[in-house]
Amino acid sequence: MTDGTETPAQRYNAALARQIERRWQDYWADHGTYHAPNPAGPLADDSKPLPSDKLFVQDMFPYPSGAGLHVGHPLGFIGTDVYARYNRMIGRNVLHTMGFDAFGLPAEQYAVQTGTHPRTTTEANIERYLSQIRRLGFGHDERRRIATTDIEYYRWTQWIFLQIFNSYYDEKEQKARPIAELEKQYASGERATPDGRPWSELSRVEQRKVIDEHRLVYISEAPVNWAPGLGTVVANEEVTAEGLTERGNFPVFRKNLRQWMMRITAYADRLVDDLELLDWPEKVKSMQRNWIGRSRGANVRFPVSGDTSIEVFTTRPDTLFGATYMVLAPEHPLVEQLTASEWPEGTDERWTGGAATPAEAVAAYRRQTSRKSDLDRQETKEKTGVFTGSFATNPVNGEQIPVFIADYVLMGYGTGAIMAVPGQDQRDWDFATKFGLKIVRTVQPSEGFDGEAYVGDGPAINSSNEDLSLNGMNVEDAKKTIISWLEDKGHGEGTVQYKLRDWLFARQRYWGEPFPIVYDEDGLPIPLPEDQLPVVLPDVEDYSPKTFDPDDAESEPEPPLAKATDWVEVTLDLGDGPKKYRRDTNVMPQWAGSCWYQLRYIDPVNDERFVDPENEKYWMGPRAAEHGVNDPGGVDLYVGGVEHAVLHLLYSRFWHKVLYDLGYLSSSEPYRKLFNQGYIQAYAYRDARGVYVPADEVEESDGKFFYQGQEVTQEYGKMGKSLKNVVTPDDMADTFGADTFRFYEMSMGPLADSRPWATKDVVGAHRFLQRLWRLVVDEETGQLRVDDAELTEQDLRQLHKTIAGVREDYAELRFNTAGAKLIELNNYVTKTYGSKDATPRGLAEPLVLMLAPLCPHIAEELWSRLGHPDTLVHGPFPVPDQKYLVDDTVEYPIQVNGKVRSRITVAADASKDDVQAAALADEKITALLAGGEPRKVIVVPGRLVNVVV
Repeated sequence: MTDGTETPAQRYNAALARQIERRWQDYWADHGTYHAPNPAGPLADDSKPLPSDKLFVQDMFPYPSGAGLHVGHPLGFIGTDVYARYNRMIGRNVLHTMGFDAFGLPAEQYAVQTGTHPRTTTEANIERYLSQIRRLGFGHDERRRIATTDIEYYRWTQWIFLQIFNSYYDEKEQKARPIAELEKQYASGERATPDGRPWSELSRVEQRKVIDEHRLVYISEAPVNWAPGLGTVVANEEVTAEGLTERGNFPVFRKNLRQWMMRITAYADRLVDDLELLDWPEKVKSMQRNWIGRSRGANVRFPVSGDTSIEVFTTRPDTLFGATYMVLAPEHPLVEQLTASEWPEGTDERWTGGAATPAEAVAAYRRQTSRKSDLDRQETKEKTGVFTGSFATNPVNGEQIPVFIADYVLMGYGTGAIMAVPGQDQRDWDFATKFGLKIVRTVQPSEGFDGEAYVGDGPAINSSNEDLSLNGMNVEDAKKTIISWLEDKGHGEGTVQYKLRDWLFARQRYWGEPFPIVYDEDGLPIPLPEDQLPVVLPDVEDYSPKTFDPDDAESEPEPPLAKATDWVEVTLDLGDGPKKYRRDTNVMPQWAGSCWYQLRYIDPVNDERFVDPENEKYWMGPRAAEHGVNDPGGVDLYVGGVEHAVLHLLYSRFWHKVLYDLGYLSSSEPYRKLFNQGYIQAYAYRDARGVYVPADEVEESDGKFFYQGQEVTQEYGKMGKSLKNVVTPDDMADTFGADTFRFYEMSMGPLADSRPWATKDVVGAHRFLQRLWRLVVDEETGQLRVDDAELTEQDLRQLHKTIAGVREDYAELRFNTAGAKLIELNNYVTKTYGSKDATPRGLAEPLVLMLAPLCPHIAEELWSRLGHPDTLVHGPFPVPDQKYLVDDTVEYPIQVNGKVRSRITVAADASKDDVQAAALADEKITALLAGGEPRKVIVVPGRLVNVVV
């Protein structure tokens, strides 16, 4: 009622769209339209044959935040839904569902603040999330929906933990094998014990300690990020560059604690090498390679005192003659041993940190370093450190070189110690310059080099002793020669190192999966038998771990579960009579549940196995015919943000490979194809005070922006409540309908690209759907306005070119260009038939079918009104007729001496001679020739004619 006229009763507007969308969502739910049958088990469908052509599409696990969704969140979800719908329509059996990564700190912190059980909060958040995404009409198989907090789900998370715990990595076979095999090898004498004693002479505790050294899950004294103010250990990715926790900004200290670790390093080579088998973005592969950090070099031993030596790993052993000092990480186990009682005579004051003794200097510096994150230590440009008071011997020249501790060296890489070569490493140069240390170049800089440390190639210099000379060699030859010398002299050996560290797998929290482990009277970890799973998380009165003064680095964790004494202290019969045991009071990290959820999607109600082998092979098994002989199997398409490029994907691959090695899976990788969607960002606006104002109330005029008449400044970035620029999918569904929102998000640009949100532009998508609706439905009466008129040649050409293009675009995830082609076809049909009484069915039906993946509700409604009793979810999808894809005629520009003078249209199959004759007969060309003959005529088939006169 904006122009004084009454809105037609059957106009496609928000109200009608909402009505249609609710009706079809109910229909799909009532009819199980999106149920994907399994080959075996409860989800099998014996009433019809199982399609051999399948597709498994998966979205990255969302966390059910209490804040709900804004329009940026569903971008990838809509994309996977469009792709799944298209493939369903072309006849494939499509598995697409969604679950929730629902353990984690936010729900726990809310519980601490309010006393509400985290499960109550989490389940309420999930319901809110589902109510939002259901409005968008996703074609999910609801039967397969899971949450990591479901007891029946984490039962199997615990079961997988036990499989990993009860395995070791066989270096010879390069695979995981059951720990029972290792025990047999020791018992039979096939494998010698560490001290050479027969296995039978070792006590039970001694035997367990030997075996536990090999397990893929083990307990270790490991440096962790301890946040006393939170009372918990936090992961590296939860620490800011300032050394504070992401949540709460509490100081974080590096501290050694007994923690569960997973031996992911055993799989380092396979995790790197198998990236070649995956259809992933090269950027993500590169990030994983860098995280694993495989590098070839040498381990070198520098004697210090007595039988002690400092071992370093270096990728540049050819620079050993330039090592003029050493640096240990402050956490290195040799630091205390090497810290002298007093300063050696002549110690440079710059080396002491102003302390009276080395012990004081080292203790103060270690306290200072404990407050920094690894990231902060790596990025800090100002070099700091203190001298330990000890010297090491450089094995190639016998020189005594000072040993420092400094925070730019990390325990997490190599051996936690470096030989410092300031002539060839800028960090070492900066340190040496600050502390007045010797600098020796071992590689001749290139001509014209006037920098500091030289990191390029060149001949070796200053690198010789009485029985070795590297001088004049290039870097690679020098490396080989020095490694051979080190091995011959017993000073070191060539080796491969990795940045990848074993996975710290424990948190001092409440809201997580309990470990299926108990400890016996000897403190040994005992795995629970499968029939005692799940270990259910007990209720506690206080969900918070014990917190401490945020600066109390010496405090010790006391997890919330430690308060559940009746649960912690337990009597169990584990096969040798009732005994007292103590449960583990840590919980698994949030990563655990997301390591394997694709496998449970396949078989979510199986209470006998975590996944039936037949179902896993069908949905995820290798398919050489489709993907090549080296196909590792896995989910056919995995879509999510690049922020999970490293840790989640690395951890998932590790768990999957262990289960593959143990024979539980046919696929050796979890995700065959990965796609990273972009992000939807938004403009925000600040007033003169710097305060954010509501973005939806800002008006633009002459390139400037105004809020309530006052000019404001525009900035671009995230959506967020604090920025007052949040737009929710609920708002869009209310204002325009879900289909309009879906079409707009997909048409904004390529799915992989980030793009700005503009609510004012959504109306364009809505008008497109209105125009399409009017082609099929009379807005006044609601009657069908379609007839069976024959299509013209032009109609057929326009239609089949669109079909071919849209099919290709859907298959390649180019949803924006698919939408553009549909708009183009719709415009053609509107222009040709919009003013007439009816639209030909031969145009209307394919247009509706092609729209269905993007806008399923309106497509279903129109398909139904077109007289089809069955849903279009399973097709048909239009197929192009090839004869209409080839042009009958071709237009040739005619150049005369390089300039276009005329154009001719000839049959597409015309010969060169026919094209040349037509060109020379053209009246414009005849006039230019003026009765003369051209010197030369060049015909480029399908492109142009060039006449030379």
